[in-house]
Amino acid sequence: MKYRTLGKTGLSVSEIGYGAWGIGKSSWIGASDDDSLRALHQSIDLGLTFIDTALGYGNGHSERLVGQVVRERSETIAVASKIPPKNYQWPARPGVPVEETFPAEHVIACTEQSLRNLGLDTIDVQQFHVWNDDWVGHGDWLEAVRKLKEQGKIRYFGISINDHQPSNAIKLIRSGVVDSVQVIYNVFDQSPEDELFSACLEHNVGVIVRVPFDEGGLTGRINEETTFPEGDFRNGYFRDDRKRQIAERNRAIVQDLGVGLDRLPEVALRYVLSHPAVSTVIPGMRSIRNVENNCAVSDGNPLSDEQLRILRRHRWVRNFYQG
Repeated sequence: MKYRTLGKTGLSVSEIGYGAWGIGKSSWIGASDDDSLRALHQSIDLGLTFIDTALGYGNGHSERLVGQVVRERSETIAVASKIPPKNYQWPARPGVPVEETFPAEHVIACTEQSLRNLGLDTIDVQQFHVWNDDWVGHGDWLEAVRKLKEQGKIRYFGISINDHQPSNAIKLIRSGVVDSVQVIYNVFDQSPEDELFSACLEHNVGVIVRVPFDEGGLTGRINEETTFPEGDFRNGYFRDDRKRQIAERNRAIVQDLGVGLDRLPEVALRYVLSHPAVSTVIPGMRSIRNVENNCAVSDGNPLSDEQLRILRRHRWVRNFYQG
C-alpha cells in the first residue's frame, strides 16, 4: 500500500481508502454485517489507514461498524465522518441559507452523536455532507467547527461537495478554513480537473475522491441484463436505457485501451490516482474480493501518458442522480 498526505492536515493516509456508505445497509442491498466487518478488517490487514463514513449512512449503522473495527485494531486508522444537513436536502439547493442546513447547535449535536456511534473520543476529519459556496462568511457553523477542534472532538474540518459541482467549493478553499474536500471524480466525470484540483494544490487542501466507479458504472459488470435487489438505489441510478449507455461506453473504453473488460475497475482507480491533487480514493467495499482487488491497485504502477490521454476522451457530462 502506498500513502499520501491529506493536504495541510499532515495526516498520512493510504491512497486506497474505505468508502463505508454501502455497509450502512440503507441504500445498497446485499452485504451482511459479518461480511462488512470482515472486509473492513481485511482492508486494514492490507495496509489501508483511512475510512470514510457518515451519520446518515443507515442512521449511524455504518459508523457503529467502523468504530467497532477501529477500536479492535492496534493500527492507527484515520476516520472521517459527515454531518447531514439539518433540512435533509441532498444536494444543497441554491438560495437556501446555511442557518437551515448547518446551524452551530446542529453541527455540535451531530458530531457528538457520531462520536457515540463510533465509540471514539475524536473524529479525525469531520465533514459537512453537502455544501454551497454562498455559505462562506454566513451563519455560526464556523464557530461550532472551531469549538469542536478546541475541545478535541474533531481534528480537521472538511466538506463533501455536491454531486457533479466541483467548482462549488472554490470560495471556501480560498478562505483557508477548510482542511479537505470530498468530490466525485472518475473517468466519466473529469470536471474536478478544470478548476478544483488546482485550487486544492495551491491552498494545500486534501482531496478525498468518492464514486471512482460511477456507482458501479465503471466496473465493466453492468449491461442491459443486469438487475439489482429491490430497494437498492442503483435501480434508479441505472434506470431506463442507462445500463445500455454504460455498457456501450465501457466497451469503447477498453477497446481504445486494448485491454479486457475485467481490467476496467483497475484502470478506473489508476485514473483517479494519477492526479497529484488526490490524497485518497474511497471506493465502496462490501466484500473481501472488493477489498483485495482495490487495494492491489496501490502498487506504484501508474497509467502511461498515452493511456491517460485516451481516457480523457471518454469524459461524459451527465447527472444520473437527477432525473
